[in-house]
Amino acid sequence: MIVASPIPLIELRQVYKTFGNQTVLRGVNLQIFEGDRLAVIGPSGTGKSTILRVIAGLLMPDQGEVLLKGVARRSLIEDADDPFHISLVFQQAALFDSLTVAENIGFYLYQHSRLSRQRIYQLVGESLEKVGLSDIRNLYPAELSGGMRKRVSFARAIIADPDSTEQKQTGIILYDEPTAGLDPIASTIIEDLMRNLGCKDATGCDSYLVVTHQESTIRRTAERVVMLYGGQVVWLGQVDELDESDNPYVRQFFNASVEGPIQAVH
Repeated sequence: MIVASPIPLIELRQVYKTFGNQTVLRGVNLQIFEGDRLAVIGPSGTGKSTILRVIAGLLMPDQGEVLLKGVARRSLIEDADDPFHISLVFQQAALFDSLTVAENIGFYLYQHSRLSRQRIYQLVGESLEKVGLSDIRNLYPAELSGGMRKRVSFARAIIADPDSTEQKQTGIILYDEPTAGLDPIASTIIEDLMRNLGCKDATGCDSYLVVTHQESTIRRTAERVVMLYGGQVVWLGQVDELDESDNPYVRQFFNASVEGPIQAVH
């Protein structure tokens, strides 16, 4: 449930991004509010993952602004802290093969907090419990199934320094194709985790944005949907409006048709 607020948690204003001769984002405008559960959909190569990286502070737009609680971001995340915590869950989990599960999950805290190793180890265990895993802290990524690696990456995304003022503020989790390559049962487990993770208490959860092609993930995890094509927003609405929409991009995408405004890649 979106918490009513006059100021978006994150806002993109006329964002452009070009790589070489290819313009990937063309004037994207988007608002994400506290408590938002937003799915970003569209055909491959239309800028969805680029938006995630811009929001995460891994890329700066060539033109336009990214505002965090109304304040424009002026640098990459590595050069300045954001006013709230932003976690990015990569499509392929992006775990360090040479580190154990515990070392992967606690990596940020080992590097950037003053917590003792014993306290971090305890927090790792709590994060693993939240994603339904236990007794795997000493295993390596190669010893895990694809679904387990995804869940470990979720545990890494939600672990926080309890002494950090920044991490106690409202945050957002960005998911890049979290159910890609998983079987239907594993996908359902991941979707359920997405809906339940990040809850601070019984009344509210952190926001999340998910890039996905999978219809079950869209319908089970999102409340709002934004569709991109050609680096631009071509539709924005509630998830329950998808079936009734007469937008030609939405209709072609969900009908998997080669006929329509979306150019099929041969």
